[in-house]
Amino acid sequence: MFEAGILTRTRIRSAYTVALLTDALQLFLGPVGWTFADEILDVIAMIVISWLIGFHPLLLPTFVLELVPVADLLPTWTGAVALVLVLRRRTQPEVPAPDDRNMIDV
Repeated sequence: MFEAGILTRTRIRSAYTVALLTDALQLFLGPVGWTFADEILDVIAMIVISWLIGFHPLLLPTFVLELVPVADLLPTWTGAVALVLVLRRRTQPEVPAPDDRNMIDV
């Protein structure tokens, strides 16, 4: 489905932006929200976040929790992105920085 690729700064920032915007819009809509607007935002957030940072099982409970009327006021997408990124950073191998001592000055 959506595989976890290399986490770049752009992907990480974009995932946080999508999560923050989704949480802010849902807070703005209030606990009642508009008809299906919250659900549409959740589907879009799930797809875009999964595309940016790869699918992770922690995103599923977040999606389900967002269906609970008052729980969608919590910043669940932002929290889920933060948790997924912490777990991914632990399992992703570090790319070594270039060694300045081996570089030739021109």
